[in-house]
Amino acid sequence: MGCGYGWHCRYAADNGAKQVVGIDNSEKMIQQAQTMTQNMNVQYKVMDMFGLEQLNQTFDVIISSLAIHYVKDYLGLIKGIYGQLAPGGKLVMSVEHPIFTAQGSEQWITDSDGKISHWPVDRYFSEGARSTDFLGFSITKYHRSLTTYVQTLLKKGFVLDDLVEPKPPQEMLDASKEMQEELRRPMMLILAAHKV
Repeated sequence: MGCGYGWHCRYAADNGAKQVVGIDNSEKMIQQAQTMTQNMNVQYKVMDMFGLEQLNQTFDVIISSLAIHYVKDYLGLIKGIYGQLAPGGKLVMSVEHPIFTAQGSEQWITDSDGKISHWPVDRYFSEGARSTDFLGFSITKYHRSLTTYVQTLLKKGFVLDDLVEPKPPQEMLDASKEMQEELRRPMMLILAAHKV
């Protein structure tokens, strides 16, 4: 879901998935994914994340990487995902961490010398739209608390299997002094859950 250029789709197919369907609402992303994909077990569709039921099938695994924080109706999305998973099916999702999205600007606070002072966390429990700049464009993301991410899954019938706040791998930290700052706050949240 929100497959972009299809990296996760290709990875799944190359590692034994018999059938993979990647969806994204960007026609350009899907065109690029099709160009980059050689595996015949992967198909791509231009559609938004709420259109899963149109595929008339259930899935053993649904993956969404860094896309769900762009969706306003998280509750409705999770309900739809649950309905499209086979019994025992797994959802694996990553989002920008609520500490990262809370304030909205997604910028470090610096001192008068331009050195990083701290990461701003403000309006954490005021969930909703946040505007930020990305690659020169103003975009809208939806901030949710950690509680909302997890409790929505649980209340819709999922069993939580894992919750991870990944930090950069050591090789990235060793390669770049600037990456050391990434240890000061979590940037991403990964949740894995299954349908009973």
